[in-house]
Amino acid sequence: MTRLSRSRTSAAVAATAFIATATPLFGAAAASATPAGGCQTATVQYRFVDAAGKPVGADWTSQGGFHQWSTAPGTVEVRLAPGQTVGEGCKYPVSLAEYTTEGPNWYTSGLQTLVDHATVYLGADDLPGADDAKRTWQKLTVKTPDCYGQIDLYGDDVIYDGGSGEGHGPAPYQPDNVVTPYHLIAAWNGGDKSCTPEQPNSPTPPASPSTPDSPSSPPASQPPADQTTPPATSTTPPPTSSTPPTTPDVPPLESTPPTSPAPSPSDSTPPLAETGSSAPVGLIAGGAAAVIALGAAALYGTRRTRRS
Repeated sequence: MTRLSRSRTSAAVAATAFIATATPLFGAAAASATPAGGCQTATVQYRFVDAAGKPVGADWTSQGGFHQWSTAPGTVEVRLAPGQTVGEGCKYPVSLAEYTTEGPNWYTSGLQTLVDHATVYLGADDLPGADDAKRTWQKLTVKTPDCYGQIDLYGDDVIYDGGSGEGHGPAPYQPDNVVTPYHLIAAWNGGDKSCTPEQPNSPTPPASPSTPDSPSSPPASQPPADQTTPPATSTTPPPTSSTPPTTPDVPPLESTPPTSPAPSPSDSTPPLAETGSSAPVGLIAGGAAAVIALGAAALYGTRRTRRS
C-alpha cells in the first residue's frame, strides 16, 4: 500500500469514527426535546343504575343539558365513549355533586349548598371493548335529596362548595349568574318541598284600647299629589335567562390524582432538551473531542507524508 493510500485510509477512519460518535449526541438532543404527555380531551358517557347495579332507563349516553327528575338519581356509571384513542397514563376526572336549592329548577335554585360529592378518574381501561357485558364500570354515588335539589355531573375534581382553599371553587348561585361547576356534562333538578323548615306564624298581639279623652295622633304627612316617590334601584343582577352550558368533552387531568404518588415535573409541563446529569452528554462530548483530536493528528500526519 502506498503512502498516499495509507493517508487516505487513516483520514477516512478518523472521519467515520467522528460521525459514529457525534451522531448519538445530536440524536439525543433532538429526541429529548419531544414534549411529554399528549393527552387530549375525551368524551364521557354515563347511565343510571339501581342499588343492584342494573341500568335504569336509557342506556349509555352523552346527552347534556338540564333535566327534571321524577325520582332523584343516586348512582351514575361513567366511562369513555367508544372509538377514542386514549394515551397511556392519561386520566380524566369525572365528579358527581348533590346540592340543596331554593327551588325545583335552575331558575328558582337560588344559592346552592353542597351536600355530597364523589370523584373517579377514567383512563384507557374505561374504554368499551368487545366483551362489555362482563365489564364493571366506575360508579359515582351521592346522597338522594329529600327536598329541592340539583345534581351535577361534571368533568373535573374541584369541589364547588364556596370554599377558598386548594381544590375548592364557588358554589352555584343563579341570581348572581355563578354557573359552576365548570366542565358541566349534565344536571338534574327536582324536589317537592323546601329544604328550610317553615317558621310557625307568631300570634298577632291584641290592639291596646284607646282612651276616649286622649287626642288622636295627627295623620302622617303625605307628599303632594303632583310628587311621586322614585322607585328603589335594585343592585341584584337579573337572573340568567338560560341554563348553564354543558358538554360531554372532558379535559385531561393536569396532575396526578390525590391517591397516586406525587407527579414528576415532566408529568405536568413539557420537558426541555435534557442537559442535566441524567443525560450522558458529558461522556458523549468527551468521546467526540477525543476522536476529533485523533482525526486532526491523522490529517496532520497525512500532510507531512505528502510533503516528504
